Amino acid sequence: MCGRYAASQSTAELALEFEVDQDRTGEPSRSVLVNPQQPPAGSADYNMAPTKQARVVLSSRPRPPHGSVDTGGTAAAAPSAPSAPPASPAESVRQLRLLTWGLVPSWSKTPTTGLRMINARAETVLGKGAFARAVLRRRCLVPADGWFEWQVSPTARDAKGRPRKQPFFIHRGDGDPIAFGGLFEHWRDPAVEDSDDPRAWLSTFTILTTVAEPGLDRIHDRQPLVLDPDQWSAWLDPDLQDPDAVAGLLLPAAPGRFVGHPVTAAVGAAASNGPQLLDPLPPDQLHGVVDPMSGEVLGG
Repeated sequence: MCGRYAASQSTAELALEFEVDQDRTGEPSRSVLVNPQQPPAGSADYNMAPTKQARVVLSSRPRPPHGSVDTGGTAAAAPSAPSAPPASPAESVRQLRLLTWGLVPSWSKTPTTGLRMINARAETVLGKGAFARAVLRRRCLVPADGWFEWQVSPTARDAKGRPRKQPFFIHRGDGDPIAFGGLFEHWRDPAVEDSDDPRAWLSTFTILTTVAEPGLDRIHDRQPLVLDPDQWSAWLDPDLQDPDAVAGLLLPAAPGRFVGHPVTAAVGAAASNGPQLLDPLPPDQLHGVVDPMSGEVLGG
């Protein structure tokens, strides 16, 4: 399970890295938070948590013009005469947008569904009712520096006698940015009459997870599905709807891309933030921590 991650790149850096056509992060969008998001949505966040709005890359086509028929995500203009040739589908546009973490399917009665859908398992997503349609039509990329995961100690106990949990920060060994494979949805609030009102729509996403690779499985048995740059175009392509082709993108990559190190327990508090959360924990603060690479227990 991926329940926290860090995303510190600027919007300009993300737009360049992901070859974004439109930066729409400045547009009004609905949030599920009662209080203003901290740090503000769209800025560097070293402790991204569910229900927050995060910057997400997706591709979509412009809405069909008034009076036309939307056929499977393509905009088809109404013919002006019987002999007029059919219009070509509009080109998809790669966008950077703010979406809420926690998928709310379009058929949900309330947005609280998203609290349970922060992750989706890559192995079963094509057959799951809540995700099957989105994985074929609404895929997105979730930019990140890396993610946090908690390792259960085999030897150390906390003050209540339970196995101690040590947070790790996991990132690419070469320092390159990460793109999680994600799915997105748009939920229409029936209580808001005007469909052009930003409050009428809640746009949400989930992060796909897969089996943890050797080494990382000593931290947790799951990890996010991380797509490499040569997969980004196919993943974002709204025309790629063949289940077998999509299944090929859901396969785990070869191991060896990632490294992880123990970090401060402060990351467990959603209010904690800042680059210090990513700093390696000093050896004298390790208690019953298993080294992901060697399997050695550190700190007794």
